Amino acid sequence: MRVYEGKRVSGGIAIGRIWVYRRQEQQAEPVKVSDVQGELLRFEAAKAEAARQLLSLYEKTLPKAGEAEAAIFMGQRMLAEDLEYNDFVKNIVCTRKVQAEYAVNAAAEYFSGKLEELDETYLRERAADVRDVSRRILAALGSGAAGEEAPGQTGILGGSFSQAGIPGGSSGQTGILGGGVILARMGEEPVILAAEELSPSETAQLDRNRILALVTVHGSQYSHAAILAGTMAVPALVGTPLPLDHTVDGKLAVVDGDSGRIYVEPDAEFLAEMTALKQKTLADRKELEDLKGLETVTRGGRRIRLYANLNQIGELAAVRQNDAEGIGLFRSEFLYLEREDLPTEEEQFLIYRQVAEAMEGRPVVIRTLDLGADKQCGYLGPEQEENPALGLRGIRMCLARPEIFRTQLRALFRASAYGKIGILYPMITSVGEVERIREITAQVKAELREQGFAWGEPEQGIMIETPAAALISDVLARKVDFFSIGTNDLTQYALAADRQDPNLWEYYDPHHPAILRMIAMVVENAHKAGIRAGICGEPGADPALVAELLAMGVDELSMPPERILAIRRLVREMDKKNTAK
Repeated sequence: MRVYEGKRVSGGIAIGRIWVYRRQEQQAEPVKVSDVQGELLRFEAAKAEAARQLLSLYEKTLPKAGEAEAAIFMGQRMLAEDLEYNDFVKNIVCTRKVQAEYAVNAAAEYFSGKLEELDETYLRERAADVRDVSRRILAALGSGAAGEEAPGQTGILGGSFSQAGIPGGSSGQTGILGGGVILARMGEEPVILAAEELSPSETAQLDRNRILALVTVHGSQYSHAAILAGTMAVPALVGTPLPLDHTVDGKLAVVDGDSGRIYVEPDAEFLAEMTALKQKTLADRKELEDLKGLETVTRGGRRIRLYANLNQIGELAAVRQNDAEGIGLFRSEFLYLEREDLPTEEEQFLIYRQVAEAMEGRPVVIRTLDLGADKQCGYLGPEQEENPALGLRGIRMCLARPEIFRTQLRALFRASAYGKIGILYPMITSVGEVERIREITAQVKAELREQGFAWGEPEQGIMIETPAAALISDVLARKVDFFSIGTNDLTQYALAADRQDPNLWEYYDPHHPAILRMIAMVVENAHKAGIRAGICGEPGADPALVAELLAMGVDELSMPPERILAIRRLVREMDKKNTAK
């Protein structure tokens, strides 16, 4: 058995044979033409056909995946009309007197190459969209499609490209492009589809009934194809070092989307174990599916909101598939950890906006940078600390590096114009920290106003994850809009037990009376001040604690997406006496 580890896009277990997809790229030669104007008309007609197909893809994707995911194809339409891209193609056709196919290929290589050189991870991923649009135009050129020119845009490496990157069509496919081509070639039996990469067009058109899992060698959770793959509700991995040759093609495999691994040619014992686990998971999942769309309310009428924790944008599909009522904790530090330099304001803005739009008006609470302790980021520092859990972490680092903090706040406030965003500040220990945050946010808003940026009025809350914050929660509650109780750190600080040290796990006890008393006190102080209090640590998804948390008056629980429906079932089975305060 061979094991390959990738990056998780969506969870679940799939068992089946691998089918390796190799895209047949069209390499156009510089064929000379005598009728340059005629060639330009061919290009315009192909663009119009591509635009029609993309609109159709948008309309087909919308009911299946939602507005944010479907809008990927409207963004691609904008790319097809980008002024820089169009001028590049036309210039090659006119100056070299060659067919449009060659010019489109050249434009695809040039602009995708430029994008891949950018520092911003999110924008680098848009290179795949440029290649996807170019393949579509090439396919239309090959089919002799006709159409009308659409109005131009400006700047594939500037304004319109940024717009097109915001999440936010095709009947038939011809030539080299589309999920329909993949389906036609792979046969009727459902397979684990493995490829170098998949374009958004290819991914959106795949038949869910014929795909057991998706595994790609390239790509990241930020790619549009990964986002669309997540909506298919099949296990999906990206960035997987799988050799796409005879050693895997046609071989039996197990894809474990939860662990991010694919097992090729598993032995009989492992296969039986994973088959049993899959069957058990499917049976339980079927029962939980019936809870979608229902309120999380006890038999006695106690209402509680169930939110999802989010680490990566690629997990949005799981959030929606599990019917989360919002995002209670988006850990923004993961934008910093998986790179070698700081994310820019624009990159962060695009990601926060995408998350807000994807949730379609439901709350999205984004925690500001929480590095330090077990989440170290080499390019930021600080120097090696003797006890990093008690060092420069969370809000302390943000206040020590205000230029980094202000960049993130600008992105967050700008994104708040596109959804119901809340901003959450971690590792608070004093009123002074909150007052300093308010000073900085006021300065940021003034800057944005002066520069003509729009923003909403995001709620601003704090993490209660230190004993100090818990003990002065009555004072803190008068200065913020909400509390989120971070029980993971609260437990380790209150019990002096490092949660990363396995030798101390017997001492690290979220059920400890001291922890439960602090939670109850914080909730009571929040309600006295007229604000809400939620849980975003492990106890929020702990069936043994949910009833007690509800009895304390906790307003909301935030947890891994896959736990939401199980906790909803538990809450709906509780009667009044279980949750009476």
